[in-house]
Amino acid sequence: MQHNRRDFIKKAALAGASVAAIPALAAYDGAGRQSSTGDNPKGQRNSASGNHPNIQKNNELRSKIIVPENSGIKITGTFLDEISHDIPHQNWGEAEWDLDFQYMKAIGIDTVIMIRSGYRKFITYSSQYLLGKGCYMPSVDLLDMFLRLAEKYEMKFYFGLYDSGHYWATGDMTYEIEDNRFVIDEVWKNYGEKYRSFGGWYLSGEISRATKGAIGAFHAMGKQCKEVSGGLPTFISPWIDGKKAVAAAGTALTKEEAVSVQQHEKEWDEIFAGIHEVVDAVAFLDGHIDYDELDAFFTVNKKLADKYGMQCWTNAESFDRDMPIKFLPIKFDKLRMKLEAAERCGYDKAITFEFSHFMSPQSAYLQAGHLYNRYKEYFNI
Repeated sequence: MQHNRRDFIKKAALAGASVAAIPALAAYDGAGRQSSTGDNPKGQRNSASGNHPNIQKNNELRSKIIVPENSGIKITGTFLDEISHDIPHQNWGEAEWDLDFQYMKAIGIDTVIMIRSGYRKFITYSSQYLLGKGCYMPSVDLLDMFLRLAEKYEMKFYFGLYDSGHYWATGDMTYEIEDNRFVIDEVWKNYGEKYRSFGGWYLSGEISRATKGAIGAFHAMGKQCKEVSGGLPTFISPWIDGKKAVAAAGTALTKEEAVSVQQHEKEWDEIFAGIHEVVDAVAFLDGHIDYDELDAFFTVNKKLADKYGMQCWTNAESFDRDMPIKFLPIKFDKLRMKLEAAERCGYDKAITFEFSHFMSPQSAYLQAGHLYNRYKEYFNI
C-alpha cells in the first residue's frame, strides 16, 4: 500500500512539472526565438524586455551629439574577411551576405574588397592551382558570390591576392610572388572577364617599414594585375609601426620602440618610389598609433601619396586595439576621431576593416549594430 502511494505521488509530481513547462516551451520556436504564442493569450509578440511588456525601446529617440556632426570622411569601402584568420567566422550563407550588402549600401558603401583569396590551405574559390598545391576545397564559391552581390548592389569589387603564410613566418615577401603568378591569371580568366563588378586588385601582403622583398614583390604582382586586366587599379594597405603595432596573439597593448614621424616618412618615400608605377592607392591602417598622433602621420601619408601620384585612403579600423580582448567593435568616439583626422588631412577615401564583424547590425557582436546606429546618427544618414 505504501509502495503504491509513493508511486502515485511521484507520477503526480512529474505530471505537474510537465504541465508547468508547456507555456515556457511554447514561448520559443525551433530556432530558439521567442514566438508570438505561449503565455501571451492575444498572440502578441513580447517586447525585448521579456516579461515586462511596458518596457520597450523608443526608436525615435536620438543621441544629443555635442561635437560638430558630419565632420569626418565617410566610410565608402570595406574589406570582406572571408577566411577569418584571427576573428571568429560568422558562418553566413548567401542570405546573410545579401542582407549585409544591403546594410552596407544603406550607409553609402560602394566598394568591397575580399581581403585575401586564401590563407595557407583555406581558400575562397575552387582554384585548380591552389587545390593542386594541397589547399582545402571550399563548400561555397565565395568569390563568385561576392562578385554577384557586388553587381546586384552596384558596388565595385577588389580581389585580394593569395597569402601563402610564408611571409608571416619568414618576413620575406618574395615568397608571395610565385603562387600569385598563377592565381592572378586564373582569377582574371574565370571571374574578371565574366563580371563587370570586378573593379580592381588588392595586393594583400600587409607590411610595415622596410620589409624584406616588399618593393620587388609589390611591383611584380601589381604589374601583372594591371597587365592582365587592362589597367584596373591596385592598392595596398600597410600599417604604421606605431606604439600599438604589437602581436595580436600577445597580451601587450603597446610597445616602447615606435617609429618616429620622420623615420616613417623616410622609409615610405623609398617604398613608394619603387612601386608607384603599378600601385594606384595606399590605405594605411589607422589603429597602430595613438589618437593624438593621427594628424602628424596622416599629413605625411597624404604628402607622400601626392608626391608619387597615388590616391591616399585610410583603412579605418572598426575594431578596438586598446582592449585586452582581441578583437571587439570599437568605441564610436575612437572611430569618429580617426575619420575626422582623415577628413582634415584631405584623404581621398575611407575603407574599413571590417564592416561585417564590427559594424553590421547582424554581426555576432551585439555592439556592432550599436556602432552602426551611432555612425548613422553622426553622419545624419
